[in-house]
Amino acid sequence: MLGTTETTYQGRPFSFAAPWPRRSMAELASEALGEEVSVHTSLERLVALAKDRGVDVHATWGPGRVLAELFEATCEESLWNPIFVTDYPVEVSPLSRRHQVDSELTERFESYAATRELSNGFSELIDPLDQRARFEEQARLAAAGEEETMAIDEDYIKALEWGLPPTAGLGVGMDRLAMLIADVANIREVIAFPTLKPLRDQ
Repeated sequence: MLGTTETTYQGRPFSFAAPWPRRSMAELASEALGEEVSVHTSLERLVALAKDRGVDVHATWGPGRVLAELFEATCEESLWNPIFVTDYPVEVSPLSRRHQVDSELTERFESYAATRELSNGFSELIDPLDQRARFEEQARLAAAGEEETMAIDEDYIKALEWGLPPTAGLGVGMDRLAMLIADVANIREVIAFPTLKPLRDQ
């Protein structure tokens, strides 16, 4: 491909060199905000910090969702060279296994480069009781007007009841990776099969 890990993207130096740093969402948000925050910070304090930075906070959000929104508002634009962001809150990770150390977090990461998310990976939640509880919480949020929610999937829960071995998955945004390699700013320039316009009546 490029023959090097050192290149430029949109006129700015960019390095693919390993190892890519690993930082938790809370660590990055804390640095950006100038004070320590986490899923255990009081909801009132997180909401105040969010509103100070122009984040519209929905009444249904808990600390995990507000922390994730703070991270997005204060950190994403500064993530230039590749980095793994780890330890996502349960509240924004309804399919992810709980963290072994902190049950309010999950075994989930996202990689970022040039301010964009490149991949999303996590250990799958395989406990049917926990999964049902999270789906029901998603349904409660949807009923309260929250748009970014998941429906209760009875077939999936039934499959978990039959048994699922420890499983993990990773989804990579190949189009975004191609943008980096090709040094283009518009994703339409790298999509192999863009959506076709409907044919007009002849």
